[in-house]
Amino acid sequence: MLLSTLQWFSSLSTLEQVFWTCALVASVIFLVQIVLTLLGLDGHDAGIDFDASAMDAADGDTLDLGGGLALFSVRSLINFLLGFGWAGVSFRPSIDSDFLLVLVSALCGLAFVWLFFFIRKQMRGLETNGNFDIQRCVGTVCSVYLRIPAERTGVGKVQVSVGGAVHELDACTDGHEIKTGVRVRILSLVDQSTVLVEPVVG
Repeated sequence: MLLSTLQWFSSLSTLEQVFWTCALVASVIFLVQIVLTLLGLDGHDAGIDFDASAMDAADGDTLDLGGGLALFSVRSLINFLLGFGWAGVSFRPSIDSDFLLVLVSALCGLAFVWLFFFIRKQMRGLETNGNFDIQRCVGTVCSVYLRIPAERTGVGKVQVSVGGAVHELDACTDGHEIKTGVRVRILSLVDQSTVLVEPVVG
């Protein structure tokens, strides 16, 4: 079985091998993310650092553009490769041009990124408007997800674990800029979707 699979893979063109590799690797990681999410496991509560939310918050995993915008994250990369890989595999029989195939696959990958971002945003909205009480976050220590500008000149984001679930909240600070990955303490609520934080010393 393994030998026949390797022979089949070797018979593919280099571009087809790239598509299949992207599709299969991204699918495995995506399924693991789903399982961890359904089980309620994450890097904050269970000591597991593989969850994409935890990885997104690590230094270097997110390219912060300021103002709460993230150009790149591990989660976005997996979503892009998922769409890119499977689109390439699916459209290969009907598209002869390698350039056109790569272009179409890349557009599908970007569509996947947008789709999962949209779904995630809607789910966070349901969390905020549902049973989640943001007041319970006050006093909690959490991690900065997107850089927080200094002296309330803008908002960033933090990831806070409450009741076994991880929530993303807008955050601002009265002090200096706080970089992604820094541990902070939530001091108070600015409004029903934004918290005031300060870095944890020591």
